[in-house]
Amino acid sequence: MANSKPLIITGNSLGGSVASLFTLSLLEKINFTNTKRPLCITFGSPLIGDEGLQEAISNYPTWNSCFLHVVSDQDPVPRVLINGYQPFGTFLLCSKLGCSCFEDPRTILELLKATYSGSPGNQDPNPVFDVYGTFVKDINRKVICKDTTMLPERTTQPLRACITTQIVATGLMQPEQQRQNVDINIIITEIAKREKMTAMLKREAFDPTKGLNDIKVNMAYLEWYKKLSKDDGIGYYDRYKNESRNGMKKTDMDVIRYKKSLTCFWEKMVDQAEKRPQTVGAFLRTRSIFGGTNFRRMIEPLDIADYYNIEGSRDYIKNGRAEHYKKLEQWLKETEKPSSSSGPNDLKKQNVKSSLTEDSCFWTHVEEALILCDSLNGRESGVMNKESSKKKRKSSAMDEESSKKKLVEFENYVYGLMKNYAVSSEIFLPKSSFMKWWGKYREIMETSYSSPLTNLIKNVEN
Repeated sequence: MANSKPLIITGNSLGGSVASLFTLSLLEKINFTNTKRPLCITFGSPLIGDEGLQEAISNYPTWNSCFLHVVSDQDPVPRVLINGYQPFGTFLLCSKLGCSCFEDPRTILELLKATYSGSPGNQDPNPVFDVYGTFVKDINRKVICKDTTMLPERTTQPLRACITTQIVATGLMQPEQQRQNVDINIIITEIAKREKMTAMLKREAFDPTKGLNDIKVNMAYLEWYKKLSKDDGIGYYDRYKNESRNGMKKTDMDVIRYKKSLTCFWEKMVDQAEKRPQTVGAFLRTRSIFGGTNFRRMIEPLDIADYYNIEGSRDYIKNGRAEHYKKLEQWLKETEKPSSSSGPNDLKKQNVKSSLTEDSCFWTHVEEALILCDSLNGRESGVMNKESSKKKRKSSAMDEESSKKKLVEFENYVYGLMKNYAVSSEIFLPKSSFMKWWGKYREIMETSYSSPLTNLIKNVEN
C-alpha cells in the first residue's frame, strides 16, 4: 500500500459486492493521507446497503469516488435488489450504443429500472459476462480514437443536450425500450432538475478553506477587545458580562457579531469532522486543533458569561455547554503528547501574560465558587416558611462543610493552573470576578487561613 501504484479491486456479479465491502474495509482501516486510495470496479454487481450506508458514503466525495460500478442493460443481477437497497459511487450504464456515467442515486435507480433489455427468463450468466468484456474493449477503443457519439441538435439547451447524449448511450431511446411505457422526456427533465439541485448544493456546501481569512479577522478583533478590556483594568470576560447585563456599547455589539460568526464556522467544522470516516476525520481534526483550541479558549468564556447572566443558572458544564466545545476539547486531549519535563518551560512562562487561560471552563468554576460564597455568607434570596427554615437549620452545618470543601477544591484547582502557567494574568485585575471571589473567600476562611494559593496571590497583589 505504500508504493505509488494504485490498488484496483474488482469483481463480477456477487464478487462485485464482496469487492465493494472489502474496499470499504480498507478505507476505514488504512490511513490514505500519504498514499493513493484504492479503486473498486465492479461488473454487474447487485446493490449493497440501505439508505443509511448510501448516505454515509455519498456525503463524503473522497470515498464515493473510489467506486465505479459497470452495469449492462442486459444484466438482471444489478437490478435484483433494486427495491430497498441504494446505490453509491459512480455507475457506468452500458448498452450496444455506448455507455454513460451517473452519480445521483435517484437517477441511477430510475435508469436501472428503465434500461433493462434482457430476457426475463434468461438465467445463463455467460452471455452477459462476455458483454462486459466487449464493453471494456469498446471503452479502450474510444479513449484511443475519441468518442464519435452523435450530439443532439444545437438548439437544445446545453444541460438537456448533455443528458440526452447520456441517455442515448444507455440504449434507453431504442425502439424496443420505448415500448416499455417509458417516457424519455420525463426522465430527462427529472435528471436535469436533480443536476441543477446538486450544483446548487455544492455551491452552498460548507468549505472550511473559504472562510479562513474572515475567521482570522474575527479572532484578531477579539484579541484587540481582550487587550482593550485589560487596559481598562477589567478582563474581557467581565467586561462582556457586565455590558451584556447593563446594555451593550457598539464595541460589544461587534463582539457579539464576531462571536456568532466564529461559532457558526466551528460548529460546522466539528460536525463535518465527526461525520467523516475514522482515518480521514482524524486527519481533519488534527489540522483543526490549533485554530479550534484558540476559538474555544477565546469564545467559550463569553458563552459562560451569557449563561450566568440568566438568574438562577447553575452548573454550566452539565446544563449549558455546547457539543462543539466538548468535541474540540476531546480532540486536543487525543493529540496532546505527555510532557517530557517536570514543569512548564521558559517559553510558556514568557507567554503567560498574553495567553488565554488553558481551561476554557475556568470562569464557570469561578461563578460556581462565587455562588458558594454567597450561600455561606447568607446572601441567598427567597422567602421560606417555618418548616423549611427548621429543615435548613438542621442541614446548614452539613451544607457549610460541603461548601467549604468545594471551595478548597476550587482553590487547589486554581493553584494548579497558576503553578503550570496555564491561566491568564488578567484574572488578577482588580475588577475581575476571580478577585471578587478571592475577597469573599478570604472573609469566609478568615485572615489567619494560609495556603499555597493565599501566599501566591499575596505576592501577586504586592
